[in-house]
Amino acid sequence: MLTEIITIGDEILIGQIVDTNSAYISKQLNQIGVQVYQITSIQDERQHILNALEDAKKRVDLVIVTGGLGPTKDDITKETFCEYFEDTLVENVEVLQNIKEIFAKYIKQEPLPANLKQAMVPSKAEVLQNPNGTAPGIWMEKDNTVFISMPGVPYEMKHILTKEVFPRIIKKYNRPHIYHKTLLTYGLGESAVAERIEDWENKLPKDIKLAYLPSLGRVRLRLSSKGKDKKALQKAVDEQMEKLNTLLEDIAVGFENETSIVERVASLLLQKKQTLSLAESCTGGSVVKEITAVPGASTYLRGSIVPYETSQKVSVLGVSQELIDKHTVVSAPVAEAMATQVAKLFKTDYAVATTGIAGPTKGDAIDEVGTVFIAIASPKGVVSQKFSFGNNRERVIIKATNKAFEMLLKEILKN
Repeated sequence: MLTEIITIGDEILIGQIVDTNSAYISKQLNQIGVQVYQITSIQDERQHILNALEDAKKRVDLVIVTGGLGPTKDDITKETFCEYFEDTLVENVEVLQNIKEIFAKYIKQEPLPANLKQAMVPSKAEVLQNPNGTAPGIWMEKDNTVFISMPGVPYEMKHILTKEVFPRIIKKYNRPHIYHKTLLTYGLGESAVAERIEDWENKLPKDIKLAYLPSLGRVRLRLSSKGKDKKALQKAVDEQMEKLNTLLEDIAVGFENETSIVERVASLLLQKKQTLSLAESCTGGSVVKEITAVPGASTYLRGSIVPYETSQKVSVLGVSQELIDKHTVVSAPVAEAMATQVAKLFKTDYAVATTGIAGPTKGDAIDEVGTVFIAIASPKGVVSQKFSFGNNRERVIIKATNKAFEMLLKEILKN
């Protein structure tokens, strides 16, 4: 079965908010064997909505709409659904009661007429209750296509999707199993990875598809297949993934949704009962941000410093001014000194240091924009590398952050 997701809202089209709903819905649908055929974003405009619903009906079995269910005049999804289904709005007693309870419990005032109006739903609709908000979801059918409308507020949508929509989809449709497994790799580009696994890729069974998902400094490799026999499906994909993992064992760090390079670093440090500190200049704290996003970081992370201005590298970290004058602040000796000094300051086994020119201008620096030095201090000494990450500031910071984790992991594994 095929699904189309339609997001309604001018705020999405002008970039005022990011459409995270479609990504969440797609991922969740895939887990129950429903394939998303298309994602469409449209305006809060009557004819645009009507056209989108009619076009989607010609393509898919299931249409999921989010947005446009609020209490204000610019929210016209319910009224447009009524026009499309040749229906009228009627008051739903359960929804009305839910609205009153929410206002009494959380807002401590009587709901306004506009809020009470949200209890009006199409008479032909199956109502999807929303205990987290005042706008209910609705389920309607036309010409063998199901249309579902949900609020655009993410936490409200997620509840309705999992508690109301999924049980109905599972009951109504006979769905195949869809299975994905994704290997995470660091340190090689997409073309280099493809060359290394070419023979293996050419021998893949026809029902197993390989997708390359490159980003800055890393490549994800996803194997996908679908079928009726779930166990046979998983077994076939897992066997191929084991071969792929062996081919790329020097750059593979784990599987998506199971581990990441940050979690791998954390696991190794915890196993060894070792500690980590950081001194980030050009990355501005982006490395430690990823570390602290993983629960349990306080067990091994001792601290982080962002000595962004040169004088702070001297006064806070204790890097020699003479060293900076001799080699410049963006250099291997200074990066190594930063790593060594922050390890001493926090008394840690490992330390990461970054210094570079993120851009957009290089100021009075000698090196070009995109030049970054990364150093790793370990119980066996300190190592550093020089990189050229291009002239886009955001890309430089992301690439440097990813490379710092790659270098740190290698040093931990060596020791």
